[in-house]
Amino acid sequence: MTIKDIEKLVASDESRTLELKKTTGELKDAMHTACAFLNSDGGWLIFGVTPTSHRILGQDVTDNTKQEIARALSGLEPFVDAVVEYIVVPESNGKQVIALHFEEWVRGGTPYTYHGSPYYKVESTTQPMPRYMFEERLKEHSPFKFAWDSQIAEGYKMEDIDENRVRGAVRLGVSGGRLNASAEIDDISSLLKKMKLMKDDKLTNAAVMLFGKNTDNYPQLLLRMACFKGTDKNIFIDNKRESGNFFELLDAGIAFCFRHLNLSGEIIGLQRKEDLEIPLPALREALTNALCHRSYDDPSASVSLAVYSDRIEIVNPGRFPIGITSENIMLPHESFPHNQTIAHVLYQTTFLESWGSGVKRMCDICIEKGVPVPTYHEGSRTITICFRKAKKEIAGDNHQSNHQSNHQSNHQSNHQISDNQQRIIDFCTVPRSSSEIMEMLGISNQSKNRQSHIVPLIELGLLQMTNPENPKDRNQKYISIPKV
Repeated sequence: MTIKDIEKLVASDESRTLELKKTTGELKDAMHTACAFLNSDGGWLIFGVTPTSHRILGQDVTDNTKQEIARALSGLEPFVDAVVEYIVVPESNGKQVIALHFEEWVRGGTPYTYHGSPYYKVESTTQPMPRYMFEERLKEHSPFKFAWDSQIAEGYKMEDIDENRVRGAVRLGVSGGRLNASAEIDDISSLLKKMKLMKDDKLTNAAVMLFGKNTDNYPQLLLRMACFKGTDKNIFIDNKRESGNFFELLDAGIAFCFRHLNLSGEIIGLQRKEDLEIPLPALREALTNALCHRSYDDPSASVSLAVYSDRIEIVNPGRFPIGITSENIMLPHESFPHNQTIAHVLYQTTFLESWGSGVKRMCDICIEKGVPVPTYHEGSRTITICFRKAKKEIAGDNHQSNHQSNHQSNHQSNHQISDNQQRIIDFCTVPRSSSEIMEMLGISNQSKNRQSHIVPLIELGLLQMTNPENPKDRNQKYISIPKV
C-alpha cells in the first residue's frame, strides 16, 4: 500500500467500512471498531489521519508502538491474523500512517469479541452487539452445540409423553419403510432413545415439542390462527390460539383451513373427491415446515396462519439456512434444517421429506391444481410463505371465458414457438425471475426480454406469474404451465 492508496481511502467520510484515528492513543476504542468490522462488512482502520479534516499527519512509530498494536489485536477472539501496514508520509520527518484491514463477517462464521464483548457496525457507528444477535450467530456457527431441540427438557418425565402419539408416528414410519418393523414392539423409552429424543436418560425439548402431553412450560409451542374479511387485518372473522405438541398444532391448523377455505369437488368413479381452493397437501407441507424449522429459542414468538379473501400466509419465526434465500429457495437445494433432531424424527415418521424437496413438491401440486405457486418473503426475523387463491370466474362471463379459452387454445396450436421461448419454457420448470431468464438467454435488455419473450408466453398460456395480482412486483417470477 502506498501513500496514494491512503489518500484515496480517506478522501471520503467515515463509513460502515472506514474509520479514521489521529493516533494509536485511541487504540482501545479502535479495537472496538475492529471487532465491529469483523462482525459486519469488514473495513479499514487508519491511524495518523484526522477524522474531521482528513489531513494525513502520520505519527511516530517505534517498536513499542508495534508491540501495543499486537497486544491490542490479541484481545480479539477468535484470533485474527491481521496484516498491519506502515506507510511513510512524505516530508514529515519519518512519520507513518498505520493501516489495518479486516475481512467481512460471513454468515455461519463465529462472532467476534474484544475482551469478551461483541460489537457491530450500524452505519458509520460502532455499537455493542445485541445479545439475541450474538446468540443467533453462535447457534448458526455451532448448531449441534447450541440447538434448542437437543437441550434437556427440565422437569419433564416419561409420563409426560403421549404414548399413543409416539406409537401412531412409529406405525407411519414403519409402513413408509423409514423405520424397522421391530420399532412397533419397542418400549417407549427405547423408541425415544433411538430417535435421539433423550440425552443422559432425560427427555429433550424435541421430545416434548413432538409428543408432550403438557406443553405449558413452552409458550413458543403455540399456533395463532386468524381469518380476516378482505385483504388486510382490519376486520376479524375468526381468531384462535392453539397450544400443544407438533401433531396437535398441525391438526388445529388444518382444521382451521377446512373451516375457512372453499371446497371444490369432482366425481371420480363412484366417489366424490373434494379439495380445498389451496391444495391441502401443499398447505400441510407448508405448515409442517413452519412448525419444524422455526426458531424455538424465542419463547415470545409463534407460528401464525392467516386467511384473507385472496391469499393464505403462514409466518414462522426464524431465518433461512445459510445459502438459501427467498429468490433461490425454489431451486433444487440440500436440506439444512434449523432443528435437526425434530426434522429427523418427522422424516422417519413420513411427515417430512429430506433433501430439500418439499418446496418443489408444493409448487408442483399448485400447478397441477391451477393455483399460483407460493412465494416466500424473509423479514428481519421471520419467514412468510404466501399462497394466492386462483381468480374466480364471474358466472355471466362463462361464455366469454370459454370463447377466450378456445381461441387461446387454437392460437397456441397455430403459433410457432421460437427457440428462445422454448428455452424459457424448459428453464422455468421452477419459478425464475426476469433477470435469471435474461442471464440464461444471454441478453441484457429488460424491456425487450419481457415484451419479446415473456408476455407472448403468458398470453399463450405457457407461462404464468407467481404473483399475478401484482404484475410489477419486483420479486415477480415466472413458471411454466404444463400442457394438458
